[in-house]
Amino acid sequence: MHSNNIEEILNHRKNMHLKLVVQGILIGLITGLVIVLNRILITKFFSVFEDFYRNSRDNIYETIIVFITVSFFGLITGYMVKRESMISGSGIPQVKGRVINKISVNWFKILIYKFLGGLISLSVGLSVGREGPSVQMGASIGEGLANKFVEKLHAKEEFLITAGASAGLAAAFNSPLAGIIFALEEVHRTFSPLVLLPAMSASLTADFISKNFLGMESALDFNVLTPLPLHLYWLLVVLGIVTGVFGVIFCKGIYLFQNLYGKFKSIPIQFKVMFPFMVTAIAGIISPILLGGGHEIIVHLAAANNSISQLLILYIIKFLLLLICFGSGVPGGIFLPMLLLGALLGKIFGDISVNYLGINSIYVLNFITLAMAGYFVAVVKAPITGIILIMEMTGSFSNLLSLAVVVIIAYLTSDILRNEPIYEKLLERFLNNVGVANHLDKHDKTFMEFVIEMDSTVEDKLIKDIPWPKDCLLVAIKRGDSEIIPRGNVKLIAGDYIIVLVDDHKTSEIYEQITAITLAD
Repeated sequence: MHSNNIEEILNHRKNMHLKLVVQGILIGLITGLVIVLNRILITKFFSVFEDFYRNSRDNIYETIIVFITVSFFGLITGYMVKRESMISGSGIPQVKGRVINKISVNWFKILIYKFLGGLISLSVGLSVGREGPSVQMGASIGEGLANKFVEKLHAKEEFLITAGASAGLAAAFNSPLAGIIFALEEVHRTFSPLVLLPAMSASLTADFISKNFLGMESALDFNVLTPLPLHLYWLLVVLGIVTGVFGVIFCKGIYLFQNLYGKFKSIPIQFKVMFPFMVTAIAGIISPILLGGGHEIIVHLAAANNSISQLLILYIIKFLLLLICFGSGVPGGIFLPMLLLGALLGKIFGDISVNYLGINSIYVLNFITLAMAGYFVAVVKAPITGIILIMEMTGSFSNLLSLAVVVIIAYLTSDILRNEPIYEKLLERFLNNVGVANHLDKHDKTFMEFVIEMDSTVEDKLIKDIPWPKDCLLVAIKRGDSEIIPRGNVKLIAGDYIIVLVDDHKTSEIYEQITAITLAD
């Protein structure tokens, strides 16, 4: 560990909480404005393309024009992906990789290309969601502002990247709490106050900006839900198993199509990206309802009179469209398409319950809502985020118990089937494809914070008896509101936060080593 400037860095920790909150607010403000602009433009251009597809249905010449136009936009998007591979897919795995210093990025290039690439993909009607691009754009804004601040402390840089990701999700779905929890539970994987404070201030600010421009309504506005009677809770166990199984199938499908696209190594990436645009043009001409991530389908699903077979066909088609689009590497997320697939399963499950078990049809909307949460958690393996996201998106907070039951069963089902969290797996695959590039300055220092979990290797051990990695310096222990000097005879207990100082180029290695001894066995 280098000793130069360590005293200056330690002094910098003073008033860090206040600075992080102020900077989080600034990130939330800018991210909110960027995501609002992105959402407004997508809404306007999507309507244009919808009419474009619909009006060309009976005219062969206009159909040809549609294919040429859509293919042209696909080619443009493909060239952007070729020039900046970090914008491919949802972007959330890339953000996770950046937070743990597995990769380095050009934040400004990503921000511009992801904005334009996501705008084109979603406007044309590809079966992808806006949440992934929003998270990555927010993270890029967080990193950009972190780079501009005078104090160059990379620990804070990672906190602000996480704050930007939180703000991006909050602005995308009008769900500030889900944005906060997602950043903590999925992106940063820690509930440290140093992560929580900027994430919370950024998320709330971005949500405030979003609601000022786009209204106060929930994303799905299912605010009239009749709580499911307790004697029907056995159905929730079945629903949890169903969504868990189909969530695992969803993940396998994503990996399969990524592998299929990867086999065509001789085909340039821009043409691979163009292919789903052409498929989307066919879908848009045949049936415009197949366009987009599926928000409108979810909104109207409860009142739909489709047969179970029709719903199943719609599920299969939307699933395949998502796999074709996402597998190619187009800039777009899987959140909303994933929620649509869960909603369709919930509708099918509800209709079966009504038709064959005599359940009151008033509960079909409950099954739709619960299945979205179960499906999400089976895929992402972030249960708290799943519960809060669905409550905020639907505007209903009366089904917490039933949500928790479905989420737990879906999570356990996914776990039993050995399904890994999809963003962890996508990050691993992304790193294998593009390689790990860490170009951080080897003389800069980073603060890292870890929580001592119950039953971990270091619990109830003296600091001097713990085999710490040689390239780190333990600088402080936070126990409740107190900060303890880390002397050799201090015993670590469960719930302690330890603050470690490392060189930037060692952060990934040190993170893995200390995590291994601080997590529960």
